[in-house]
Amino acid sequence: MATETFVLPGETLDPTALPSHPKLPLKLGPGLRHIPPNTITPTVAGQLCTDKRKNAVWVEFNGSRYIPTAGDLVIATIQKSSVDLYHASLSDYTPNASLPQLSFEGATKKTRPQLTSGNLVYGRVTLANKHMDPELECVSSSTGKSEGLGPLTGGMLFTISLGMARRMMLPKPVEQGNLVVLDELGAQGVAFEIAVGRNGRVWVDSKTVKTTLAIGKAIVDTDEKGLGVEDQKKLARKLARDL
Repeated sequence: MATETFVLPGETLDPTALPSHPKLPLKLGPGLRHIPPNTITPTVAGQLCTDKRKNAVWVEFNGSRYIPTAGDLVIATIQKSSVDLYHASLSDYTPNASLPQLSFEGATKKTRPQLTSGNLVYGRVTLANKHMDPELECVSSSTGKSEGLGPLTGGMLFTISLGMARRMMLPKPVEQGNLVVLDELGAQGVAFEIAVGRNGRVWVDSKTVKTTLAIGKAIVDTDEKGLGVEDQKKLARKLARDL
C-alpha cells in the first residue's frame, strides 16, 4: 500500500504518483494540501503512501505535533461550553476545536449530552485549515447515526505517538503494522474496549482499573520501546498472567 516516494514540503506531486478511481474522489490524508485548481503539495517531509482501493493518498511522517485533517477520528477533551457549542482540546499545540452540541445521534436541545470540562468524546474532524479553528462531529452527517462516535464514559486516557496511533488505526494492524499486543491480550482472555484517536490518544476501558492500567501500559510500552512482534507477545502473556 505504501510507495517508496519520499517527499518534501512545497513539492508539486507528480500526478502519476497519485491513485485514480473510476467512481471515488481522491481523498487527501495527513501531510498533504490541495491548491486549486489541481495542485497537490506536501506540508511535511515523509513517505508518500497511497491506498488504491480507497483512492486515498497521505504522507507518513514521525512528527510530534498533531495537525488536524478533515476526516480524522480523534479523542477530544471538553474544555468548556458556550450557547450551542462545546470547545474541546485535541492536543497541547492545536487550537480548541468546536463541537456543535446537537452533533450527536438523536440529539435535541432537551436530549443532547450534558458534557463538562474533562469529559472525553470520540469525534471526527469535519473542518481543518490554517485559517480557522478545527470543527468536530459525533454523528455521521449522511446517516444521522453515531457509528461509534460520541461521549467516552469511564475508562482511562493514554498518550501515544502519532505513528503508533496510525499503526493502531490500520485496517489490519497485525499484518500491516506488526502490532500484535492487543490481539495477543484478547487471545489470553483479557476483555477490553479501546478507541484510538489520530491525535495520539488512546482510550481504554475494561472490567477493573488494574486491567485498564495494564492494557494502557502495554500499548505505551510497545510504542516507546519499539517492541517487535515476539516481544509484544511475551509482554501480553506476562500481563495476562498477572491479572
